[in-house]
Amino acid sequence: MLVLGRSQIEALIDLDELIDALTPAMEDLSAGRASAPDRIAALVPERNGFLAAMPGYVPSAGALMTKLVSLFPGNAGTPLPTHQAVIVVFDPATGEPAALLDGTAITASRTAACSALSARLLAREDATVLAVLGTGVQARSHAHAMCRVRPIREIRVAGRNPARAGVLAAELSSVLDAEVRAVATYAEALDGAHIAAATTHALEPVICRPWLSPGVHVTSVGYNPAGREIDDATIADALVCVESRQAALAPFPAGSNDLLMPIRDHVITAEHVHAELGELVSGSKPGRTSTDQITLYKSVGVAVQDAAAAALVVAAAGARSVGEEITLR
Repeated sequence: MLVLGRSQIEALIDLDELIDALTPAMEDLSAGRASAPDRIAALVPERNGFLAAMPGYVPSAGALMTKLVSLFPGNAGTPLPTHQAVIVVFDPATGEPAALLDGTAITASRTAACSALSARLLAREDATVLAVLGTGVQARSHAHAMCRVRPIREIRVAGRNPARAGVLAAELSSVLDAEVRAVATYAEALDGAHIAAATTHALEPVICRPWLSPGVHVTSVGYNPAGREIDDATIADALVCVESRQAALAPFPAGSNDLLMPIRDHVITAEHVHAELGELVSGSKPGRTSTDQITLYKSVGVAVQDAAAAALVVAAAGARSVGEEITLR
């Protein structure tokens, strides 16, 4: 069995290849060719956390795997990431366990890569200004991923902790071909932004309709069992897209409060969710219809994303003879 740790996986993941691989994977999901059952979770209410199991099969990637992932929002701002995971990859022809992978790095990359895919499908072609809301792992990953699909020239970083925002802005400025700066508020980051990447565990919305400019594309990957990232007015005005309607609208903790709360409060109905990413890929649902239209991708994370990413990592490791062989007993 191939065993890969976090640093090995980070060295093996090619972000451009991952964005491309997610395109047929999401189409497989929407067309019913992929198998991705509803995730189940063991709740840890005293920590507002959970441990979830996410199995998935993606025929286009030849990938069969399952992920065990913990989500503990209280880790934000500590040395530990909020999302921690392991992935077991199986041979889809025989069911034999083939690889054990650190899932934390894969989760960070695949989440940002799918947000970038949503931007490729929905953001304006001339989008050059990116607002990054949050200062953690996903904020960093999203800044890198968005620069792969749009000609980003300016990045503004905002978070609860101004010092952390400054550190992240300095880091990104040293590796990205863009002007990167930290700003004091979410509203300042969003003013005039063409793409907004919300990556927080906010209790109160960090995306508010009055702060948004016409034509902005919003991505939201944050989770908080008691809160939300996006206000009702933005949800109501936007063209809303998801990975999977079933996943996004599932009851807590699997679904998204950003959609479930406005549905509960009769601001929108479930039919307001316009499309899945796979439907945009296949062309069965249209995307942006005007330059001023606000578009929104709400992510909850689905197993097919992990499967596509894991398949790329295993293939890259095989090509480079990376990893350790062990025998399971």
